[in-house]
Amino acid sequence: MTGPTPQRRNLPLLATKDECAGRTYIVTGANTGLGFEAAKHLVALGSAKVILAVRNVNAGNEAKAKIDSETNTTDVAEVWYLDLANYDSVKDFANKAVSELRRIDGLIQNASVASIAEEPLNGQDANVSINVVGTFLLAVHLLPKLSETARQHNSPSHLVFVSSSAGFEVLELWNLIKDDPFVKIQAKEVGPARYPLSKLIETFATRELAALAPVSRTGVIVNIVCPGICITDLDRSAPPEFRNHLAEIRAKIGRTAEDGSRTLLHGVSAGDDTHGLFLHSCEVHEADIPEWVTNEDGRLAQKKVWEVVTEELERIDPACTGKVTAIA
Repeated sequence: MTGPTPQRRNLPLLATKDECAGRTYIVTGANTGLGFEAAKHLVALGSAKVILAVRNVNAGNEAKAKIDSETNTTDVAEVWYLDLANYDSVKDFANKAVSELRRIDGLIQNASVASIAEEPLNGQDANVSINVVGTFLLAVHLLPKLSETARQHNSPSHLVFVSSSAGFEVLELWNLIKDDPFVKIQAKEVGPARYPLSKLIETFATRELAALAPVSRTGVIVNIVCPGICITDLDRSAPPEFRNHLAEIRAKIGRTAEDGSRTLLHGVSAGDDTHGLFLHSCEVHEADIPEWVTNEDGRLAQKKVWEVVTEELERIDPACTGKVTAIA
């Protein structure tokens, strides 16, 4: 039996002060872990404004105070309330961002949950509700503002989805749920695979969104980042035996949250040649995507996933997905 595959550490910081100076970024889940470290980097790199989008405002304020202290700034980081599990909160956040921010140069969709709870959330599995539905509801509402910013400043904006290659390791279960993924993912036998399946769904949906919203039309670079195995509290809701197992792997190959956050910074600074692609370790890693995701059956599954996602988004907020195709 072999141990976990080593992963690169001490990753490069590819975002630069020249790229970030004067720009505005939103980082979801920015009070801890990868999101916190990415937000701190963006502040340190001279951004004009960095929105810490958080569910726990007190924790967000603590994060802001730490960022202010460690970067010697006082007026760059701002704490805004966002609960991806509460779709009214998502809409309120998006409306506030569109009306109050002069520009949005990058949205890093980092907030996520790894839940094994069988209790439905918004009538869905909790992983789907937060990692997919809430995440894409925010994306479709802010994509026009990202596009507007790109046109006004003649420079591409970025929409980064933080996903996971763990989604490529659940083919057998995907085959069981793919004809009705939002419903069948809630089956008891799926168990702890709900999180990686939600990330697979997120990856499928992001690839289809990128195809429907090319950079040539929107000016927005959409990509998918896998930060690898990092030492964060993502597994805080997992059972003890799983957390113990993951702790052993992290001790051997895990990246620090700061190191892992550099993959997010790569995503939000990468060129248009990364549009719709899968990034890992601050590089394009399309080769990590298995053939069953990219072949004809995979493309059909991708379209099916997008249909399911958009149907749910339209149920929550009628006509919201039209914002994507309406961008001139």
